Amino acid sequence: MNDVKKTTKSYLCYCKNQKRLDDKTIKAYKADLYQFIDHLSSNSIQDISSDVLEQYIALLHQSYKPKTSKRKIASIKAFFKYLEYKDIIIINPFNKLNIKFREPIILPKTIPLSTIEILLSTMYKQFYSSTTLHKQRTCLRDIAVIELLFATGIRISELCSLKIEDVNLQTRSILIFGKGKKERLLHIGNDDVFKILNEYYEEFFTEINLCRHFFANTSGLPLSDQSVRRMIRKYSSLASIDMRITPHMFRHTFATSLLEADVDIRYIQEMLGHSSINVTEIYTHVALSKQIDILSTKHPRKGFRVRSDG
Repeated sequence: MNDVKKTTKSYLCYCKNQKRLDDKTIKAYKADLYQFIDHLSSNSIQDISSDVLEQYIALLHQSYKPKTSKRKIASIKAFFKYLEYKDIIIINPFNKLNIKFREPIILPKTIPLSTIEILLSTMYKQFYSSTTLHKQRTCLRDIAVIELLFATGIRISELCSLKIEDVNLQTRSILIFGKGKKERLLHIGNDDVFKILNEYYEEFFTEINLCRHFFANTSGLPLSDQSVRRMIRKYSSLASIDMRITPHMFRHTFATSLLEADVDIRYIQEMLGHSSINVTEIYTHVALSKQIDILSTKHPRKGFRVRSDG
């Protein structure tokens, strides 16, 4: 089997059925591989040499940011490992390449805790002052969404895909299916968050059972991530918050806040659903307030008496 296009289709089926990769990952692989195929002058796998790969990698570096280039190269590299595994190629052309990246560290953006408090206070005020039942119900649902985002560090995609059976309000636990369909269990530790989730569930019981998703809109359809983004913009405006807040920033703030509270980074890794500790370690760059506190109060130089004003 030397045809690149046919082999790519077989590989994508292998990723879905054998490796059990999620649909988003397969979609990204497909886009990256077909982009690579379009660049090739030949449809034969045997014609793809190290030189061809080098030229294409150079083109990627010219056209994309380091992070995107790295992902696209990783997609092609995984494809060639599959070709090697299936004995479609004898020598992997990637073995002759030395690929290095100087990827800049982009620090995750967090929300000041005082800003989250203002946002939630505004939402609760809106809830208690609602003039119609529709407004009150919608606001209750919106509060439940934001409270859960901040309380658990859940991804927006994970929140919107939560099924009714994934949320156990008796045990205060949430079963989350993360990237690669990896499962993790999170506890709802805060009593106020638990209370609002209960209130929301009782109020939206009909809509929830209609769509079988835990978060639903008033029409009984699953809540979309775009709806959550609009929701955040709406209440940020009402609270006169100038900062542009995204759903993922609650996740960053969750992780950074726990790190600053001396929670072991491996527990945070588990709660976030990161497969590698390297991904979680980005938050160690953000926890500046903790660093300031440590260096101001814990460093042994604090106890030195070496200067005399006289």
